[in-house]
Amino acid sequence: MTAAAALTTVVPETKATTGRLAWLRERGMGASVLVAALAAAFGVVLVEVTAYIGATLQADPFIGDSGTLAVVVAILSVLLTAVAMYVAAVVTANTFSTIIAGRTRRIALMRLIGASARSQRAEVTGQGFVVGVIGAVAGLVVGLGFSALGIAVGDSLLDGAPESFSLLQPGVLLPVIGVALTTWLAAHIGSRRVLTVTPLQALGGSVERTHEDVSRRVGRNVGALVLIISGAALLFLGVLLGLVTPLGVVVAFVGGVLSFTGIVTGAVLVMPPVLRLVGRMFGRSATARLAAENALRYPERSSRMAIGVVMGVALVTMFAVALESSKALLMRQGDGSGADDMFAPMDAFAAIMMVLVAVSAVIAAVGLVNLLTIGVVQRKRELGLLRAIGLTGAQVRRMVLLEALHVTVAATVTGLVLGIAYGWIAAQSLLGAVPVLPDYEPAGLVLPAIPWLPVVVIVVATALLTVIAAVAPTRLATRVAPVEALAAD
Repeated sequence: MTAAAALTTVVPETKATTGRLAWLRERGMGASVLVAALAAAFGVVLVEVTAYIGATLQADPFIGDSGTLAVVVAILSVLLTAVAMYVAAVVTANTFSTIIAGRTRRIALMRLIGASARSQRAEVTGQGFVVGVIGAVAGLVVGLGFSALGIAVGDSLLDGAPESFSLLQPGVLLPVIGVALTTWLAAHIGSRRVLTVTPLQALGGSVERTHEDVSRRVGRNVGALVLIISGAALLFLGVLLGLVTPLGVVVAFVGGVLSFTGIVTGAVLVMPPVLRLVGRMFGRSATARLAAENALRYPERSSRMAIGVVMGVALVTMFAVALESSKALLMRQGDGSGADDMFAPMDAFAAIMMVLVAVSAVIAAVGLVNLLTIGVVQRKRELGLLRAIGLTGAQVRRMVLLEALHVTVAATVTGLVLGIAYGWIAAQSLLGAVPVLPDYEPAGLVLPAIPWLPVVVIVVATALLTVIAAVAPTRLATRVAPVEALAAD
């Protein structure tokens, strides 16, 4: 089911939706609802699973009195939900930024007839809140449905399953409320460009900032650099503390959040050099050069599409590298003996973690497909001009496909590098002070171990994502006749 079809199910066509809520059918809004629903459903499932595991542990006659494992699972649930909400917030903010670029002319016309910039931004922020509420409620329903199914399976497979377990856990409201508020805040952040639209821009169409415009945004660029540098310093400090105490991972975690937030904020500074290098891989044909130049001419648009994929790839790679590095250290302790019995539970835990983290990657993938489609719709006039000066429909489709490939390859490479670095830092800061055999001395340097199977899966999944993300945009790119496209608003 497409995002538009899903939105039609959640918000049917009525007299109200053709009036005050007609904007819900604008391209991009359906995918934003889907992103919010995925994040909310993920949080609800985690809350229910955590409560079910806690009830199962309490029913166990041996470990029922110890709540340590239940607390650890609860903390992990909160962290994973926060990660999913963080990814959803970034995707939503980027989507609303792109939508605002497409609404530039309409917003400018409203300014021309007397509307203030703040009232226009308040309207967009209100739309974000409505999107968040619809997505959160849909996610609550879907999450409760999957939770009921999972608990039924658990009751049939587990001997020590709790006799009576209620789905009506108070904690399920936390991710629902959190997603609604996060989406509202993300829309507010993504709509800040409304404040810069002038009435004179009513004469133009959708406008993205050029490289020169982005370079002049000194305040945001300096803020991003401060976050990256301070985060990198805390990561280094976490590694050093990890040689003395496992609590170094807490410092490293804060450094990772700060540095990655800096990368997200300053994506227009980080991604263009990578995009430039990747662009040289696609040859010197006319369509290849057009695709590369399009990615670099408007770095804000390209960075918005890339950063979601960077987040998804980096998250999955980070967990994979951290778990593999920990496993390698334990194998060196056991000298390779008893590997099957020792690491079977760890491998199972790693598989579960990868599946859970992959939800955030799916959210990021939805964002890429959505932004690429919106970008093609907003560039209807540009694509029509290319058709008018001689490019064939096949060449335009190839150009759009190469643009998607350009962004996803650059994002995948960046995500793999960041994920490997963050994963090793996590393992080092957590295990550097752990005593190891045979002398029970601190482990010291934990060598990074790269699990090649997950890396291959990530690369293959990214290739498939590129093809899927480009299907709808390539069809849209050639659907309209050149003359009609040139006459479009």
